[in-house]
Amino acid sequence: MAFEFATAGQIVFGAGAMREAGPLAARMGKHVLVVTTDTPERAAGLFGILQAAGLTYDVFPILEEPTVERIQEGVALARAAGCDVVIGIGGGSVMDAGKAIAALVTNPGSPLDYLEVIGAGKPLSNPPLPCIAIPTTAGTGAEVTRNAVLASTEHRVKVSLRSPLMLPRAALIDPELTHTVPPGVTASTGMDALTQCLEPFVSHAASPLTDPLCADGMKRAARSLRRAYENGSDADARADMALVSLFGGLALANARLGAVHGFAGPLGGMYPIPHGVACAALLPHVMEANIRALKTRQPDSPSLRRYDEVARILTGRADAAAEDGAAWARDLGAALAIPPLSAFGIQADHFPEIVDKSARASSMKGNPITLTPDELTAILTAAL
Repeated sequence: MAFEFATAGQIVFGAGAMREAGPLAARMGKHVLVVTTDTPERAAGLFGILQAAGLTYDVFPILEEPTVERIQEGVALARAAGCDVVIGIGGGSVMDAGKAIAALVTNPGSPLDYLEVIGAGKPLSNPPLPCIAIPTTAGTGAEVTRNAVLASTEHRVKVSLRSPLMLPRAALIDPELTHTVPPGVTASTGMDALTQCLEPFVSHAASPLTDPLCADGMKRAARSLRRAYENGSDADARADMALVSLFGGLALANARLGAVHGFAGPLGGMYPIPHGVACAALLPHVMEANIRALKTRQPDSPSLRRYDEVARILTGRADAAAEDGAAWARDLGAALAIPPLSAFGIQADHFPEIVDKSARASSMKGNPITLTPDELTAILTAAL
């Protein structure tokens, strides 16, 4: 048995955790680049905290999802302003942008020098600027991961800038920041968080350190995701989902993902589909395909027994079998009004390109079994 575990230098969880940003950033530098959503005024509370700590700052909004070109603009701003700390406050895209900018400010060349799949994949040679991640959604767990997902408009794909040096110096998880997230976003980000607990649990890279995080995360999502969707002010449900997101981030950074995320990256680069929606639409169908493939080709696989355990956790039934877990995920997606892939312009004649790109995605390497092109196509057909 061999495994490793790496995460953010400090994790602060709880109501009001954002208040720690001032003293933490003040110990790291003097001038902060604050990476925000397309509505920077939502970060007004953070701006006040930084001012109270005697820090100056510049603001850099991410208008949609971070592209290679937008990240280069952020790097240029940070260098010109003399920023020595980066704070990303927002959803996964914003935190990824913050991590990427922090990494590229201190390393020469362009993002393509370091991007995997479409770039040279060179390792970072210099440590990034200190980075603090503050999530405002409960979804990606990007506050504790060592990669940043960037979109390349030229290649029509989303890929990762990845390095153990990119783990944030601090992650501040304040569930109160998620209370105003609308139901649709709560649903899609929550399904992403659930997926990021489930996929590492059945991955061939699962470990005794990530397993308890995944199991507890799935249990919390099963009892709280629908509640948070139906009542955004349910503080207990919001806290549960913030933990699900955190646990999923910790797990995926150390035990890998699977076919759901293998598809989600290429789909996000090719179509205007939010990452969480892609994960939610695909999850039950990937579960079904993996279970069938394991039973057919690897019936003795530990991952097959883990799918039984997933079903017991999600359904709360001691007699549940693997297929019951997939059915539960399908029913939850319907209850959360998750749209199908076809709602975003995806068509069956696009499948060969999607399958080709997805088969080469780094996340696909963590899937518990290698799925054939026909099996990957069948998943897309079912999710369409």
